Amino acid sequence: MNPGKLFIFSAASGTGKTSLAKALVEQTPNVAFSVSHTTRAPRPGEQ
Repeated sequence: MNPGKLFIFSAASGTGKTSLAKALVEQTPNVAFSVSHTTRAPRPGEQ
C-alpha cells in the first residue's frame, strides 16, 4: 500500500473549509472526507 497525502483545512468558522473539502472530494478521484472533531461543547441543534 502506498502512503497517501493528508490535507488539513484549519481556519476560522465560516471561511469555507467544508465547501473547499466537498469540492475537492467531488472533483478528485480517490479523495475521501474525514469527520472532524472539536473539543468545544455542541451548539444547539448539533450532534
